[in-house]
Amino acid sequence: MREVDALPEPDRAGDAPHPRDTAVLFGQDAAETTFLDAWNGGRLHHGWLLTGPRGVGKATLAWRLARFLLTDPPRPAGTLDPPQDHPALPRIAALSEPSLMLLRRPWDEKAKRLKTDITVDVVRRLNGFFGMSAGGRRVVIVDSADELNASAANAILKLLEEPPAQATLLLISHQPARLLPTIRSRCRVLRLSPLGPDDLAQAVAQAGGASETAQALAEGSVGAALQLSEGGADIYAALIDLFGAGQMDRPRARKLADACAGRAGADRLDATLAAIDRLLHRAARAGLMGPPQDAPDTERQALARLAPHDAAARGWARLSQQITDRAAHGRAVNVDPTAIVWDALAQIDAQARKV
Repeated sequence: MREVDALPEPDRAGDAPHPRDTAVLFGQDAAETTFLDAWNGGRLHHGWLLTGPRGVGKATLAWRLARFLLTDPPRPAGTLDPPQDHPALPRIAALSEPSLMLLRRPWDEKAKRLKTDITVDVVRRLNGFFGMSAGGRRVVIVDSADELNASAANAILKLLEEPPAQATLLLISHQPARLLPTIRSRCRVLRLSPLGPDDLAQAVAQAGGASETAQALAEGSVGAALQLSEGGADIYAALIDLFGAGQMDRPRARKLADACAGRAGADRLDATLAAIDRLLHRAARAGLMGPPQDAPDTERQALARLAPHDAAARGWARLSQQITDRAAHGRAVNVDPTAIVWDALAQIDAQARKV
């Protein structure tokens, strides 16, 4: 077992291959071309912000860019593919390449779990990294920038303002609007889009496979398809059943929340919050565009009841942000997971009563 496999990795989706081990990036040719054009034109920016929905390949692209930059690419280059026999490749895969630094949520040895954010102590490791790797190209991957706490974000900002020579920072962000405006302004943006059906099917197969139902609900996200296939689809169906017929059944809602209790329910909590977020986003979209035609009848009927007009759509969109913020705060201060989910369900019930 590699050393990097010994502890849970916060930047890995379930049992899928880690992005650094993902062989092919599907459906993001435009982003790749943008980066190659910058390289070939001698205009490589020191900071890149990789944005887009979760699970569409941002981390996979970041690792692809890192491999490209650290394997002596020609200029001009026709592809991001590195030479397969380059000696840096196995070191990059093992996280032992001295010119590469990965910043992600650290392991809390005392609590025996991953911390909820990237701390400033993690970012300060870059001082030694740049000091010891003077000369040559250096690459830093931040996965994800959304998880930087305030002090860590300010430390990254300072680095973006005064970048070391030949340094490239690759910041992954699912919600760039929540980052410091000054961080956004000092980065060039690479926007990744949801995958089309064919690209999604190929990417899901590469990651281990997911059901057709999961892929239909995933909205172009490989990560969402995998999570839905590992129980997330059942949780989403339970939410549709819970809110689709009228007043929330409190005992059933309590059962849904109780399933997330304790450390044993950590994965269930992630899946439940993702399912709640999916419900709110689909309700907001349904209020503007109508329920999706390819959705099952039960979901279409539920969305039609929850979001019959654009005013309801705006309400669900606002609630989505509120629930996301409250859940993130609750997890940061170690609120009981059951209480986090129950709070979210109660807010959805209250909003549904206003429609």
